[in-house]
Amino acid sequence: MNILVVGANGQIGRHLVAMIQKSEGLQAKAMIRKQEQANYFRELGAEPVMVDLESDVDDIAKAAQDVDAIVFTAGSGPKTGKDKTILIDLDGAVKTIEAAKKVGVKRFVMISSFDTTREAIQAAPSSFSPYVVAKHYADEWLRGTDLDYTIVHPGALTNEKGTTKVQLAEKVERGEIPREDVAEVILQTLQNDKTIGKEFQIVSGDTPIKEAVQNS
Repeated sequence: MNILVVGANGQIGRHLVAMIQKSEGLQAKAMIRKQEQANYFRELGAEPVMVDLESDVDDIAKAAQDVDAIVFTAGSGPKTGKDKTILIDLDGAVKTIEAAKKVGVKRFVMISSFDTTREAIQAAPSSFSPYVVAKHYADEWLRGTDLDYTIVHPGALTNEKGTTKVQLAEKVERGEIPREDVAEVILQTLQNDKTIGKEFQIVSGDTPIKEAVQNS
């Protein structure tokens, strides 16, 4: 399976590409924005491809040629303004979905926010609500397609070492989760067709990741 990781240079993306490259039968194509990021991925054996998410659908579609699955794990980051949140977390996600449709890639895994419901938008602090809004509509756009999608809703992200154990369900209590564990959940999701058409929240827990994904 050849997998395009959109947002490969992000913290989850880096973990995921490394895991893909260590997995038999999987190969990563790392979509990055800057040339200086390429060597890291080449050293892992992954194929870097330079595309800016603010560019055209056609540019993203070219990067998605000859892949079997796409993972969208890009994000504008906490230090950017509302404009970048709309351009990356919403429009970038929608353009990636449209690129997948254009080149016939059916499998699509979206890394979303923990809760993207209308209630979550209303409850979010004003500084965070644009991000939740962007994720809400990106998720809605994906649900309206005929892609073989999975939407992953992680809890508060940390840089702690992964525990390889999670709590995973359609709804779980809020909590934290290491980015490394999120990447492992994505990896297992890609290899498990039972997750197609599903979405789930994940936080740290007591269930081994492979088992949790299998029972999702």
